[in-house]
Amino acid sequence: MATCHLQSFWVLFLAVSLYFAHTTSTSHVYIVYLGINQFHDPILTSKLHIQVLSDVFASEEDAKRSILYSYSNSFSGFSAKLSSSQATILARMDKVVSVFRSKTLKLHTTRSWDFLGLTLDETLVTPMEFTNGQDVVVGIFDTGVWPESESFQEKPGMRPIPSSWKGVCVEGEKFEPAKACNRKLIGARYYLKGFEQEYGPLNMSGNPEYRSARDFLGHGTHTTSTAAGSMVKNASFFGIGQGTARGGAPWARVAVYKICWGINGVGSCTEADILAAFDDALHDGVHVISASFGATPPLSPFFASSADIGSFHAMQLGITVVFSAGNDGPEPSLVQNVAPWSLCVAASTIDRSFPTEIVLDSNFTIMGQSIISKEIKGRLANAITYFVDGVCSLGNWNRKLATGRVVLCFYTPGLVYEIAQVAVKTAKGLGLIFAEPFTKPIADVDDDIPTLHVDINQGTIIGNYLAESLKLPVVQISPSKTIIGKSPAPTVVYFSSRGPSSISPDILKPDITAPGINILAAWPPQTPPTLQPSDDRLVRWNFQSGTSMSCPHVSGVGALLKSVHPGWSPAATRSAIMTTAYTRDASHDSILAGGSMAGSTPFDMGAGHINPLKAMDPGLIYDMKTSDYILFLCNTGYTQEQIERIVLPSSGVDTNCKNMHGPNANINYPSISVPNLRSPITIKRTVRNVGCGKKTTVYFGVAKEPDGVEVVIWPRVLIFSPSKQEKSYYVTLKPLKKSEGRYDFGEIVWSDGFHHVRSPLVVLVNNSDDFTI
Repeated sequence: MATCHLQSFWVLFLAVSLYFAHTTSTSHVYIVYLGINQFHDPILTSKLHIQVLSDVFASEEDAKRSILYSYSNSFSGFSAKLSSSQATILARMDKVVSVFRSKTLKLHTTRSWDFLGLTLDETLVTPMEFTNGQDVVVGIFDTGVWPESESFQEKPGMRPIPSSWKGVCVEGEKFEPAKACNRKLIGARYYLKGFEQEYGPLNMSGNPEYRSARDFLGHGTHTTSTAAGSMVKNASFFGIGQGTARGGAPWARVAVYKICWGINGVGSCTEADILAAFDDALHDGVHVISASFGATPPLSPFFASSADIGSFHAMQLGITVVFSAGNDGPEPSLVQNVAPWSLCVAASTIDRSFPTEIVLDSNFTIMGQSIISKEIKGRLANAITYFVDGVCSLGNWNRKLATGRVVLCFYTPGLVYEIAQVAVKTAKGLGLIFAEPFTKPIADVDDDIPTLHVDINQGTIIGNYLAESLKLPVVQISPSKTIIGKSPAPTVVYFSSRGPSSISPDILKPDITAPGINILAAWPPQTPPTLQPSDDRLVRWNFQSGTSMSCPHVSGVGALLKSVHPGWSPAATRSAIMTTAYTRDASHDSILAGGSMAGSTPFDMGAGHINPLKAMDPGLIYDMKTSDYILFLCNTGYTQEQIERIVLPSSGVDTNCKNMHGPNANINYPSISVPNLRSPITIKRTVRNVGCGKKTTVYFGVAKEPDGVEVVIWPRVLIFSPSKQEKSYYVTLKPLKKSEGRYDFGEIVWSDGFHHVRSPLVVLVNNSDDFTI
């Protein structure tokens, strides 16, 4: 009966997908997921895939022609061109876990490591950053790599490639493995079948790309060097942001998996290609995977998502997978990549700013934020001269030319500065001053036209000066400067996607925040920094912003943790990162939430801002094995039969959902999230002492209660001895108020006087008498 219920669920999900996909006569790429690899032999597994696929084709030859990938190294499944009726038949087969349409996901697109405490000061240097990591391989799923970059050159003293490495460097267009790969860049693959089935043959004319692991878009080169790039001195963008660039784990090895391809400058990544990369990377022997892509909600079920399937199998093999949270903030519930077996990273600022001086008529000065390398001089003009109602959008342009003018535009709801850039550039403007809410001004490499960011107050002052002038003022904009330590940081950036999770609100996401704004990292020297054809500048380093940039920061820290603690599970790594995070900025005030004037909550920043040095010695960890996720899978709707297909067999693992009791809050996660508290509930957590194991250690627990919730911890004292390094405790939550639809926040902290092991506590009291579902 359970199996029938499960099949009905997947057939219903598939039917809804097919309704939006098209008619039954149209073929699309579908992924057919079969779970773990039963044969442990890629050849036998691939033969099984052809056999399964042959059941919906007239002949075996037709089945072979239909298949794109056979996922047979690390798990079992395949992608193929199917009609909706064929997909439906496959979804009803007992041996099939799920069938889903291959969607296209999008990318989430120096000083940062100093800000995180991994300094280059020889008197303060952290030895583990430069002495550890050589046996750790970081896999980057992105747009490829520019192998000649100094970030990917092996340094003197690098040991031979670890004998456990099974990966390869694949030859392709302008990519010769003998020249491109070395002891630093040890693997390079590319995946194109899914992309070309969706978009047709790779267009090489007018849409620059390389049919190889070589990177044109720059995104992959940037993220790879951020995570694990070698140390390079004197890196800068035309002198701006000058310093020593390096990744978080500069001695770690790098393997790139090119799964995203450019379409008019935008990186697109198909799920068929993504799952093929996971299949190879897990077999190759990576230790950490960094993946900066995703899809805006609504989110698919966990096992109808290539990212969630791949990361689940990675977790079972002890591989930490780090995803970006997405760039859809600040509205709530748009966070992506929310599976409990991976890490999800929000984006925040660092303490580096780029003040840019604006001088009007040589006698009035105001400071904006920008990344401009050359002086600009012209006349200041009001947007209303060139745009209806002064709204700087292409649709409002009145066809007047703004030649030689720097146009002052103001933010209006729905008008982002990128829209204003296009409009002013089309009007032949010289530059743009964009006034926006106080929480939004962020310097950026000008995409279309030199752009100064000011807040609304500054914009109003400039506007009033302009209105009172008898003629258009002369405006002079100086090249940007680099200032460190003068701006409040970190601040969660306004566009970083927020929680709660729209598919599993009882697991807090994002997990953590990390630097993601104006990150200077390696760049392909033949790619313009703005990707615009009109941009003739060539650079080796470029600024980029997004959760795409924060993700590899956490991946780099994950690589260091793997090197220092090789026996830790992905859950232990996640726990160390989360429980040691901080929630106060450099001025010891609460971390601000960009897009508002308020302090950040766990929905903005997860457990807080990453602290690599503290994560190395967290004191206690909340560990989880594959078996610990079974409760979550049961509560999500998976049956024993399906769980047995996706979980690697192990003695003592109970996959019977009848034996699983309790809400998902009982999963041993480093945070606690209860999205529907109606009556008192008791939650269990287990911690393991990873500090000094040769003596007795005592931890004391305290709770900061969410508003209207009583929190009782029992026991309040945990005593660890050399023979007893694991202890459990219980948290009882009792609502003290009538409420609905309102989240409140607290925390639980265990301390031995040196370590402070902190877990966010997120509770929604939902017990109003008139509440209805």
